[in-house]
Amino acid sequence: MEKLTLIKVGGKIVEEPDTLQQLLRDFSSIDGYKVLVHGGGRSATKIASQLGIESQMVNGRRITDAEMLKVVTMVYGGLVNKNIVAGLQALQVNALGLTGADMNIMRSYKRPVKDVDYGFVGDVKEVNADVLASLIKQGIVPVLAPLTHDKQGHMLNTNADTIAGEAAKALAKYFDVTLMFCFEKKGVLLNEQDDESVIPEIDRVSFQKYVDEGIIQGGMIPKLENAFQAIDAGVKQVIITQASEIHKNTGTRVH
Repeated sequence: MEKLTLIKVGGKIVEEPDTLQQLLRDFSSIDGYKVLVHGGGRSATKIASQLGIESQMVNGRRITDAEMLKVVTMVYGGLVNKNIVAGLQALQVNALGLTGADMNIMRSYKRPVKDVDYGFVGDVKEVNADVLASLIKQGIVPVLAPLTHDKQGHMLNTNADTIAGEAAKALAKYFDVTLMFCFEKKGVLLNEQDDESVIPEIDRVSFQKYVDEGIIQGGMIPKLENAFQAIDAGVKQVIITQASEIHKNTGTRVH
């Protein structure tokens, strides 16, 4: 099978002009088929504030009421997404910006209320991988915004890590997929105080050992659990790294 690199970058990287330009240059230099998934939370918070809409967060997750849904649809699907697409076109990358609603790429259902009502937040139900794979094979580079739809006419705010993981799993039937999660460190660290103490490889046995020893904790646990789920679903490898390292294939490889 042909190789596909699927890269997820956080909002911070794509929201600052300098880091965005560097990311787009690095992304454009990756050989073969590729997909970019982006966030944009800080821009959404800023524009909501300018519009007099207060952002509510619970455990780092956004509460998306009806007014905030308008903002995230505007910001993620419009402002952030189209800036990325325009930047890639300037580098001769034929990018196409998509939300989950476009061509029914990704359908989700509104998250049921348990302890917290997150509002108009979607949990992914299905990915239309046939259409996505067809676009990619035509030489188009999809740029996926963190928005899905319920096929009942409603947009839903959806976690960008989830979008990336679900897209990678669905595309594993068609391509040899490498999924890269980019964050502010060079990889999973052995010592949080030492940015150079990157753990080069993690499998399930070493993951459990690091969790038991308290080396891997907090938000990194679900990130790695998602990585193992992607491997189980046929994704060849998952790499956790810094955005500036994506063209080098360095970081922590999960297998």
